Amino acid sequence: MTFGTANGRTLRRAAAMLAAGLVLAGCVAAPPAAPPYPPVPPVRPETLPKPPVSEAPLIWEPGHWDWSGATYTWQAGAWVPRAGHGTMWQDGYWEKKGDTWSWLPGHWQ
Repeated sequence: MTFGTANGRTLRRAAAMLAAGLVLAGCVAAPPAAPPYPPVPPVRPETLPKPPVSEAPLIWEPGHWDWSGATYTWQAGAWVPRAGHGTMWQDGYWEKKGDTWSWLPGHWQ
């Protein structure tokens, strides 16, 4: 059986596309490395107590995990003065800058 010119071109084109696909499949970027610390535990459920009587407006600061340098410690939620705080709470997380990992503690935004 002989292949005509059109079939030969089709086979060469298919082989070229397969080769290109295999080359591009090797170009997938590796995900960023995880921090060399254990993952942050899940947030503990808390019951929101009534705010204490206060002359200053208060805002609930949710309980959160903090890094002690060796392990995570739970900081229970508390009513704190509203002044100087944003409206959105950001839990602590690990951030990589260059080759260094840093713990960014929970904070108001």
